[in-house]
Amino acid sequence: MARALDYTRRDFLGCSARNAAGVAAGVMGLGMAAGEWPPLRIGLIGLGQQGQELAQLFAARSDIRITALCDVDVRHAAAAQHSLNEQTGRRPIIVPNHVALLSREDVDAVVIATPGHWQAPLAIAACEAGKDIYLEQPVGLTIAEGLAVEQTAMQTRCIVQTGLPQRSGSHFRSAVQTVQSGAIGQVHLARAWSVHKRRSIGSCAQSAVPAGVDYAHWLGSATPRPFQANRFHQHWPWFWDYGAGELGLWGVQLLDVCRWGLNLELPTRVVASGGLQHFRDDRETPDTLNVQFEFENLNVIWEHRQWSTRGIEGRSTGVAFYGSEGTLVVDRSGWKVYDGRESLHADASDIRSAHVADFIAAVHERRAPSADISIGQRSMAMCHLGNLAWRSGSEIHFDPQTGTRLMTDSMTASRDSAAQFTEG
Repeated sequence: MARALDYTRRDFLGCSARNAAGVAAGVMGLGMAAGEWPPLRIGLIGLGQQGQELAQLFAARSDIRITALCDVDVRHAAAAQHSLNEQTGRRPIIVPNHVALLSREDVDAVVIATPGHWQAPLAIAACEAGKDIYLEQPVGLTIAEGLAVEQTAMQTRCIVQTGLPQRSGSHFRSAVQTVQSGAIGQVHLARAWSVHKRRSIGSCAQSAVPAGVDYAHWLGSATPRPFQANRFHQHWPWFWDYGAGELGLWGVQLLDVCRWGLNLELPTRVVASGGLQHFRDDRETPDTLNVQFEFENLNVIWEHRQWSTRGIEGRSTGVAFYGSEGTLVVDRSGWKVYDGRESLHADASDIRSAHVADFIAAVHERRAPSADISIGQRSMAMCHLGNLAWRSGSEIHFDPQTGTRLMTDSMTASRDSAAQFTEG
């Protein structure tokens, strides 16, 4: 890595060429090793949109056999079974629930892509059954749940790759290397954002549970309530019983890049403002939110708007590192340094297939994957702190060393309404 004062375009291009050669060698090595490994047998739990996309990514690999599927909605499981049979010529079995799937001897590892309130219980059960895990975010509905998954994974020595695919993307890696090299000087401010024009979920009356849906199992430990269509399937992130809002979707992805680029753990102070300022529907999580995370000599700012199309720095989602010698902006389409000493940039790289490949290699090599549970739970904890600050209406003082919230008088009055984010 070039020193800050000597970081030139030649240094960067040379470093990029070496990195590209290393990646190519790694891919060749992975392919050779994959030929020696027996096929990894995968079970899929949760087959909504994200689960089916992951199913296709895993099934595209010659060193994978998808053997079992389960979902509380039999229509999702049947659709996945059909598409996988068309893609691979093999028809995985549909099992009635996760208990049956985790007990199968023809399942070595599981992919978990369920609503947020099921992620941690399933991950813990999978670890206890001796299965390695590809675990989508959020890894837990509370900070305590994320810590419990991490502790269980450590105790059982199971491999857990969390759904932060930026960690496996070569252009995100080079962006982080550029920030850490000092090429943009000292960074005192980073910003992450998501600006999308999402649709209203409307207002729904109670209705009958759709045929083929095990709604009681879907609810799990959440508060029992009659079925409402707009609290189900893709709408669950907007309700506190099941998800963590936009922070639990784009927020964890992009704030993780901030933590990674700046070698951050967790903030010491969090302040949030915003609310339900646009939509008049049944959602509970804010459609507009600004969160300031305070670290030593550094602030990280999150912003989301669910009703707008004009993003920050000309990008609908992204991360900006503001340095004394330039600004680096990165998203899934690539990165670029603005107002720097040199014109540095990189185009998009594959992140999702690379993330799956890293998980498979980590399982065979018994090593930590690129976004292991210690990384995934800390980035999600940062999001939980942002939500907690907004829900409590108070600034949050947090001790990263002990992982505890420091209570103030103003927080005491509102702690019960937001307790679920820190308690198990």
